[in-house]
Amino acid sequence: MALPRRAAIGALLATAACGGREEPPPPPARPPSFGHLTPLTLAVARIEIITPTDPAATRTMPPAPLAPVDVVRIMAEDRLSAVGGPGHARFRTQVATLSRETAAAGGVFTPGSERITCVMRCRLEVLTEEGGPAGFAEAEVRRTAVRPMGSLAERARAAEEVVRQAGDALNIEFEFQLRRNLRAVIQPPPGAVPAGTPGEVPPRPVIEPAA
Repeated sequence: MALPRRAAIGALLATAACGGREEPPPPPARPPSFGHLTPLTLAVARIEIITPTDPAATRTMPPAPLAPVDVVRIMAEDRLSAVGGPGHARFRTQVATLSRETAAAGGVFTPGSERITCVMRCRLEVLTEEGGPAGFAEAEVRRTAVRPMGSLAERARAAEEVVRQAGDALNIEFEFQLRRNLRAVIQPPPGAVPAGTPGEVPPRPVIEPAA
């Protein structure tokens, strides 16, 4: 039995759009780097990087070539450095999610659109030698964008853009909160020299991963 005219046109358009083949998954994205920035050196013996174990805290809806939880971890590893002192610090990724929802339904000749939202929240806790709390700083950002519901590759690029924007914003907000709430713990980087004076590049942060 012949298909109705409208259904036949829709089927032809869908076949043409995907070329009759299933799209391959997008390749992983190049991870960001914050290593070119001045390290945030803390007067503590060590820093633990703790990744959330609750899947809901790191839910990432595909296609997503760059996972938000990885961006938050990289930021902590690149920016934080322990230079020695009493106690230790713990960096926790509390939320790192990427969600999608339909913004506008498309028609036969017009593509739909989707709203992409990335949320990142982290917390740095400073503990005494006895393990008691000595201070903390928290930072949270949210970035949202509405993009056309295009091909798999286009949707992946849109998601990567939003995640990178959120990561850059979190880096700025995290440093601001750290300097405001933990000023007494922050120390100049080892070998720091006045601005405009030639000197060596500060060493890369040394981070002890959590057990």
